[in-house]
Amino acid sequence: MTTHAPQAAHTVTLPGSLDEAVAALAAMPAAVPVAGGTDLMAAVNSGLLRPAALVGLGRISEIRGWQYQDGHALLGAGLTHARMGRPDFAALIPALAAAARAAGPPQIRNAGTLGGNIASAAPTGDALPVLAALEATLVIAGPGGGRREIPVGHLLTGFDMLLPGELIGYVRVPLLHAPQTFLKATGRTGPGRAVASVAVVLDPARRNVRCAVGAVAQMPLRPLDAEHWVASLIDWDGERTLAPEACTAFGDYVAAACIPDPAPAPDGGEPGTLPPAALHLRRTVATLARRALGRALA
Repeated sequence: MTTHAPQAAHTVTLPGSLDEAVAALAAMPAAVPVAGGTDLMAAVNSGLLRPAALVGLGRISEIRGWQYQDGHALLGAGLTHARMGRPDFAALIPALAAAARAAGPPQIRNAGTLGGNIASAAPTGDALPVLAALEATLVIAGPGGGRREIPVGHLLTGFDMLLPGELIGYVRVPLLHAPQTFLKATGRTGPGRAVASVAVVLDPARRNVRCAVGAVAQMPLRPLDAEHWVASLIDWDGERTLAPEACTAFGDYVAAACIPDPAPAPDGGEPGTLPPAALHLRRTVATLARRALGRALA
């Protein structure tokens, strides 16, 4: 329930294909695409958005499933969190399934979509650190049947933005057939918005560890030095185990990289100290990273 009645969109278009949706957006530059609507309706109800027109994506069946393609999974942007949380999907991309199951209460998971999570680019989006750690790419549909592909990180950082009339059609994720984990901490019991989240992905073929931290910044953070350091300690030809002390050190390394100490004072004096809230967040990230790596190696 809201305290005011949001102004209804003047036009609602319900295309049946991705190219029809792109054409509708190109014809109505002020239109807003909507799939699950979980973020859109929150913005409308709070008065932050008054769309003049809507292009509904719920009838586009081609983006509501996935397919295998050259060692990758091509995921439709219309996949719901509930669908990604099922066992068959979890066997395919475990960390993304774990993030989908943690996305919120059932009504959010049933409506919210993968593409919406990416397009809204909310810092607390659960799928975002997983996609960053997996180094996923986005297949963007444009006018005239055009398609282009960009790394997910380029969109999240603003390095490469969606052009007028473009839509996220698919997400291409490499199938690593290796352990991967996703953990998050919330401010309350049960599903909720993340205070911090961590995704850890092992890539034995390239002998590396990939980690991404969500919710602590405007975009997922990749602690590359920590990744390279811990990967150098793993016996990739053996049992791939690490001493508990190494996992703890990895967690501290990740946390310090994502929530660094204050810079030294301009006059050369001692650097300041982090406030208690930042110190608590750093400890939370360290714990999540340590546990995520431990579970991936278990």
